[in-house]
Amino acid sequence: MTDKTVRTLSWEAVHHDLQRLADRLQDQGPWQGIVAVTRGGLVPAAILARALDIRLIDTVCITSYRGQEQGPVEILKEPERARQNKGADWLLVDDIVDTGATVRAIRHLLPHAFFVTLYAKAETKHLIDAFRHEVDAHIWIEFPWEN
Repeated sequence: MTDKTVRTLSWEAVHHDLQRLADRLQDQGPWQGIVAVTRGGLVPAAILARALDIRLIDTVCITSYRGQEQGPVEILKEPERARQNKGADWLLVDDIVDTGATVRAIRHLLPHAFFVTLYAKAETKHLIDAFRHEVDAHIWIEFPWEN
């Protein structure tokens, strides 16, 4: 464990925040589909897909964290259909933007996707298009699906 303060979220809080985010995204579309960033973006993508009535969901599979430690970014699977138009009209969903390494790698693949997260660190929030809450760099968010 690092010197970060852990903030544990409930399912109710996550669902509420995703519904508020969906309300903001309602007029942004229409979306061709959603690209979920695995693994953190899978649950938020599913909830947003239902709230926005989006049926086409793909994934970009990426790894960069070992516990709370950032390592090298490795893309394990690309979302082929979304890549056809560089992500235009696709909603890209992750749980949090932290150091920005994952976002930068995915932005290279899908530069025109609309990237949303539940949480954004102050230092990297400029890398995404929309988020629900800003958090300080010393906060480690623990999502309910991680337990």
